[in-house]
Amino acid sequence: MLTNLVAALSLIVGVSVSLSVAQAQVPVIKIDGSSTVFPITEAMAEEFQTAQRGKVRVTVGISGTGGGFKKFCRGEIDVQDASRPIQTSELEACRKAGIKFLELPIAYDATAVVVNPKNTWIKSMTVAELKKMWEPAAQGKVGKWSDVNPAWPKENLKLYGAGSDSGTFDYFTEAIVGKSKSSRGDYTASEDDNTLVTGVSNDLYALGYVPLAYYEENRAKLKVVAIVGGDKAPKKNEAVLPGRETVENGTYFPLSRPIFIYVSEKSMAKAEVKDFVNFYLSKSFEIVPQVKYVPLPAKAYDAVKEHVKKNKVGTVFGGHSEIGLKIEELMKREGSL
Repeated sequence: MLTNLVAALSLIVGVSVSLSVAQAQVPVIKIDGSSTVFPITEAMAEEFQTAQRGKVRVTVGISGTGGGFKKFCRGEIDVQDASRPIQTSELEACRKAGIKFLELPIAYDATAVVVNPKNTWIKSMTVAELKKMWEPAAQGKVGKWSDVNPAWPKENLKLYGAGSDSGTFDYFTEAIVGKSKSSRGDYTASEDDNTLVTGVSNDLYALGYVPLAYYEENRAKLKVVAIVGGDKAPKKNEAVLPGRETVENGTYFPLSRPIFIYVSEKSMAKAEVKDFVNFYLSKSFEIVPQVKYVPLPAKAYDAVKEHVKKNKVGTVFGGHSEIGLKIEELMKREGSL
């Protein structure tokens, strides 16, 4: 009896150890970065893992574009989700660490300016009004809606926006204020866009900015604001709502932008990472609109896949973002036109 018990326990322990070893041997693809890109990459990761039937594990974090690039340029992750191009300081950090990378545009996003659905006084805003709200000089001076426009209520203005490690923060401040990272500091900041959605949806006198996909998923909780883009906009005096059509034709200005994944050259040498990247690019035209983003034209994805095939490293952006870059202009950069 005792002999049988010992044998049974040995068998259980042996199976447990075998399973642990097998689990430990499953390769892991580590991804981090933008909360804007997260819904796309999360969907891709789920489909890829299903297709791989447990042979590969993919982890996807949200530390913001800036936070993700810090990890990426330290060689801690394989893939970086980015809602803006890599910046000069990040290029230098990667260079010093010997990290070469592929820059792969995967979709377009629009930053949606949102208010509480019970807000009755706002349907559209100008870039100048947004700047008056968000510029550093507004801190301590622009505290009420009426401070921006005397026709608006004399009620405290509650602002919700991206945290300083977010690529959305970088892009929004550059597009609206005129300088990246130039913003008042007295607002509720988060790298998690769901936190911003909750804040605005619970406060009548709130205004915030989130990726379009987060507005689309929360239409019952938020009201989107049309933007008058000003002199540089294709429709300079018209209020334009964010959406697939206005992003594609460039009229939602200046808050439309390309979004990316960056893949380290070293990681691309791993079969599972290369398989994942090719899967990602092959599925983007189908999955990107399902998660409420704007896909690139099919031939643009073909061009990006060609970059992967040829191992084209580096960036076409020179270390800075470009405001209002249209899809066709991006395609020219990427050599697909």
